[in-house]
Amino acid sequence: MSANAERPPSTTSRQRPSPLLITVAIVGAIVGGFVLFSGFYADILWFDQLGFVQILQTRWLSIGALFLAGFLGMAVPLAIAIQVAFRSRPMYAQLSSQLDRYQELVEPLRKVGMWAVPVALGVFAGIASAAQWELAQLWLHRRPFGEADPQFGIDIGFYVFELPFYQQIVGFALAVLFICAVATLATAYLYGAIRLTGAEFRISRSARIQLAVIVALYMLTIGVSIWLSQYAALSQASQGFLNAGAGYTEVNAIIPGLQILAGIAGLVALFFILTAVIGRWRISIVGTALLVAASLVVGVAYPAIVQRFQVDPSPLSLEAEYIERNIDATRAAWGVDGMVEEQTDAVTDAEPGALREDADTAANIRIIDPALVTDAFANLQEYRPYYGFPEQLDVGRYEIDGQIQDTVIAVRELDQSGLDEDSWYNRHIVYTHGYGVVAANGNQRGPEGQPVFLQSGIPTMGELGDYEPRIYFGETSPEYSIVGGPEGGPQLELDYPRSTEEGTGNANTTFSGDGGPKLDNFVKRLVYALQFQSEQIVLSDAINDESQILYDRDPRERVQSVAPYLTLDTDPYPAVVDDRVVWIIDGMTTSSTVPYSQHQAVSRTIADSTNPTPLTTTNDWVNYMRNSVKAVVDAYDGSVSLYAWDPEDPILQAWMDVYPGTIQPMEEMSGDLMSQVRYPTDLFKLQRAILGDYHVTNPATFFSGDDQWSTPTEPTWDSQSQAPYQPPYYLTMSIDGKDPAFTLYSTFIPRDGRNVLYGYLSVNADAGSTEGEVSEDYGQLTLQMLPKDRSIPGPGQVQNTFDTDDQVSRELNLLRQGASEVINGNLLTLPVGGGLLYVQPVYLRSTGATSYPVLRKILVSFGNDIAFEDTLDEALDALFGGDSGAQAGDSGTDPGAEGEEPGSGEGEGSEQPPADLQAQLVAALQEAQAAIAARQEAYAANDLVAAAEADNRLTAALTRAIQVSDQIDAAAGDGAEAEPAPTETPAP
Repeated sequence: MSANAERPPSTTSRQRPSPLLITVAIVGAIVGGFVLFSGFYADILWFDQLGFVQILQTRWLSIGALFLAGFLGMAVPLAIAIQVAFRSRPMYAQLSSQLDRYQELVEPLRKVGMWAVPVALGVFAGIASAAQWELAQLWLHRRPFGEADPQFGIDIGFYVFELPFYQQIVGFALAVLFICAVATLATAYLYGAIRLTGAEFRISRSARIQLAVIVALYMLTIGVSIWLSQYAALSQASQGFLNAGAGYTEVNAIIPGLQILAGIAGLVALFFILTAVIGRWRISIVGTALLVAASLVVGVAYPAIVQRFQVDPSPLSLEAEYIERNIDATRAAWGVDGMVEEQTDAVTDAEPGALREDADTAANIRIIDPALVTDAFANLQEYRPYYGFPEQLDVGRYEIDGQIQDTVIAVRELDQSGLDEDSWYNRHIVYTHGYGVVAANGNQRGPEGQPVFLQSGIPTMGELGDYEPRIYFGETSPEYSIVGGPEGGPQLELDYPRSTEEGTGNANTTFSGDGGPKLDNFVKRLVYALQFQSEQIVLSDAINDESQILYDRDPRERVQSVAPYLTLDTDPYPAVVDDRVVWIIDGMTTSSTVPYSQHQAVSRTIADSTNPTPLTTTNDWVNYMRNSVKAVVDAYDGSVSLYAWDPEDPILQAWMDVYPGTIQPMEEMSGDLMSQVRYPTDLFKLQRAILGDYHVTNPATFFSGDDQWSTPTEPTWDSQSQAPYQPPYYLTMSIDGKDPAFTLYSTFIPRDGRNVLYGYLSVNADAGSTEGEVSEDYGQLTLQMLPKDRSIPGPGQVQNTFDTDDQVSRELNLLRQGASEVINGNLLTLPVGGGLLYVQPVYLRSTGATSYPVLRKILVSFGNDIAFEDTLDEALDALFGGDSGAQAGDSGTDPGAEGEEPGSGEGEGSEQPPADLQAQLVAALQEAQAAIAARQEAYAANDLVAAAEADNRLTAALTRAIQVSDQIDAAAGDGAEAEPAPTETPAP
């Protein structure tokens, strides 16, 4: 064969990757990188538009710094330990055949593994460390509380800011040293520095020194951990009586034992250093055995002996000092130490004129239940199926004609589940916002039992004046909407529906605020198309350079995003402030490490009948809380404002240092806003739970547990065994003879199950006036303790009396005729007339598909007496011997008048009314009849807007008729009462 013959191609030559595979890999990497980038970029755009980009920057920088510290703290010591163990291995060690096989397997990967293992573990350690960035920031910006703990005399700030951080550092160090010790042992054994041959144990000098030093550091760190544990004992449960704080056994046995054990651990660390120097392990092993034995004797056996044979036989005399510490610390940490406590000699006899001194409170008693009138609001004020109201309405107050008026208020939000045409364009371009607030007088009722609105309609009108009615940010807003456009461009957003009388079609608008990131380039549109999984954001011609995308629109979620350190109240409430609709949210700062303070599970404690399954808070198990921030979210543009409500709170001060400039001083709040701020419901619920035990300040009584209280269960529930707690209620009333103020209250019954009243807890919830003056009494808790030698009915007992009374039962059975449903409203308790007055509205609901509960009757109780009348004013008069001495807010309501026959005035000689007044009365009634006919036609045509306008005309006509009728009565003289002609008003 010729030498120049052509050789066949080599089968071992490396094949080049396919260009297609390379292209796919590059494109995949670009797409993956852009998806990752889009998430970060969207966050930057959102926070920057909101004006809180430094929140994001601080968070990311803190996470990055802690990740780096954790990574280096684990990777560097571990890499050094492995390298030292490998480089100091015996060069000519005689290995077993098994170790030889291990080395053959490990050696090809040794170089990579010696760096890859530290890097991998470093990444995990970095992630774990980054999760603790808030602890690190609080430690860096720690503030003193100005109060010392009763055991060590150290400022409480040490326990809140420093101790948790130091414990995390020590825990991390123990993990690093343990892993370094394991890696050193494995490397030394694999390369012959440690040999086990039968009963013989050999270790090289270098391996001995390295292991001894690591174990010495580990023992020293254990000593530090044990030393810190004595401080942690002040916020943990004791072995004795206390659920929080060090008791007699802890102070006299456990804490001294921890100090001894910490000293022994330090001594054992010195023994291991000595081992590293002289090469003898015996002294280290003996020291370690001594530490284990001491842990059993000093840490376990001795405290158990002290508890069993010293404390248990004489618990009160030995624990009294520590119980007092627990009481004082708990009351201070939960903000109830300044509570006013007073004994109240509550009367139970309903005497005539008893409410004369409480006339202002009687006039403000709320008879509209915010939990029952949602359907009434919906039927009368929704107008279109794409509007909706929340299940639980809110209670507020406004100054109307110089008088403070309690109101039931709700925002008419957008509800896209009612849309007929479900398309991307409609959901995100056209139907973008709700419209207006609806508010009803809390102490009044309409002639048919419906709410009396002081703000209503579309367009909105009423006593709250002119304001921006569009609701782009609310609790049920769509996931995202795209709004805005160039000036003079087409208006694509549906603003509100118009009736045929106002013109054809609906009113449209274009969002003109600054509510979300602008979609002014292709990259932003692509980023949000990826985020919301919709290509329409890129393709739609309705989007232009002036368009904004609104998302994360729930007020509570927006505040939580810009203030992650706050525990937020679960009930944001709307208010009309400075001609805008805003959401107000209370923010609390919390801690779980305050010495001797009792812990509470937040989500479990705040659950009640109006909030049976509350959201779990970030810090759920806490023993310190302050309402430190008032947050405000504008319902139109979503802007968030944070106000420092308790600037003296050290935790808030620390966070203000972490995020400088994000929280405004309280003085920046307007008068309008100040007048709408109220005391937070969740904080009050937690305080009442604490006071169930801690209203007692005497250690002996506290220890005996014979004066423990509980919040009553909801009395209107059918199954009391499964009933949640009765919620606290907002009412305008007078407490302890002071001027009436917006107040939040709750009651107490004994924990043994008897439903008799033991306590009445209230707090002044009225923050200030429209002039911007902060009320001196705001936040003042008052506990009225009722006599225990007298059986004062509790809510459950009163409800049972209502349900079983013969006369009430007969009347309720009459109301139930025709398959109507009787619904008991909220049972209110008011300290008036020298005793406790119970008031409960009774609603009636028909079986029709569009029916809603209407207020028909009022139940009242005082002592053992009850009354059941059409109006609260009549019920109070009937209860208090024919004259209560005061007038309720519904004193002008006469639900029975509409069914009377004309000319049924009393007496044979009733005079005829003057002709001109009679003509006015006839005209008003004719107008009412015309309004009724118009309303029926509107309902038939499904034109709810026109129906609402007819309702307004009907109300105005009836009001005029009543006014003329009053004039007729006055003209007729004492011997006659002229009645207006009957009008038939169909049920809604």
